[in-house]
Amino acid sequence: MKNIVVFGASGDTGRYFIEYFIEHSNNTDYRIIASGTRDSSYFDKYNIPYYSVDITKKEEFFKLPRDVYAVVDLAGAMPARMKGYNPYKYIDVNITGNLNVLEYCRETGADRILFAQSFGDIKDYAEENPILTVDLPRKFSFTSDHTIYVMSKNFAVDMIENYHQMYGLKRFIFRLPTIYLYSPIDTYYVDGKIHKIGYRQLIEKAIAGESIEVWGDNTRKKDMVYVKDFCQMLYKALFVNRDCGYYNVGTGIGTSLLEQIEGIVKVFCDKTKKSELIMCPEKPNAPQYIMDIKPAIDELGYKPQYDYLSMLYDFKEEMKKQQE
Repeated sequence: MKNIVVFGASGDTGRYFIEYFIEHSNNTDYRIIASGTRDSSYFDKYNIPYYSVDITKKEEFFKLPRDVYAVVDLAGAMPARMKGYNPYKYIDVNITGNLNVLEYCRETGADRILFAQSFGDIKDYAEENPILTVDLPRKFSFTSDHTIYVMSKNFAVDMIENYHQMYGLKRFIFRLPTIYLYSPIDTYYVDGKIHKIGYRQLIEKAIAGESIEVWGDNTRKKDMVYVKDFCQMLYKALFVNRDCGYYNVGTGIGTSLLEQIEGIVKVFCDKTKKSELIMCPEKPNAPQYIMDIKPAIDELGYKPQYDYLSMLYDFKEEMKKQQE
């Protein structure tokens, strides 16, 4: 039995990935081991072993199996989940914690590691050219509360490269923009203060048939990436016959802000009460970026399955399922 250990399994993306693996894998030679920072009975229904492990504490790794094929590292501290500002948390989790994960890989003879990186190291290029390629040099602000976070993720990537070159650990890095998914948690933190997630606000307004403001330049395009397409990419990297890879996560297609909101109205509004769109060009612009996914297509055989509307319809189904 080849064990695949998923760190960050109790988070939203971790749960989606494990469900994706179960749905798509018919190979009984591989077994998922789930690990997170909280006690969880969620995985009992799948008969998947779950271990509560704080990755910042090396001694806790002895709870885990020692026979490991692959590690999927989705654990990490991030600004969207941080009340206030505590840069030490980024160092403890994203650097010390990931060093412990790498040592676990080395000590157990793991074949490969899959790591979730942020696109914060290149997203600033998008104002000049929205198409973000994998090989862009790092470029980010040194005057933001995100700076230490971005630096910590970059350092983790560099540590992984060290273990790849020194110990032969196969490494696959996935640079993530915003990943869209349904979660019962509909808030996040901006500058340490809690806010409702923007697209969840829009969905709530559409369900209620309330008017929706369209801010700024509504032609600016964004790559709308669904969590299940990211899961596909991870799944393919588990079994690909390669030593390494660095991939942008995305669809490679831009959806304008106006198209985004029109899609939400189409999918979530009651047919008898459509939300009115109010154009507010004087308001701030939304982010723009399109992820270049050619390396993932060429090397992993990745093929996005969700365009924007099909993402919204599946999101709606997940919302119904999880609210039952």
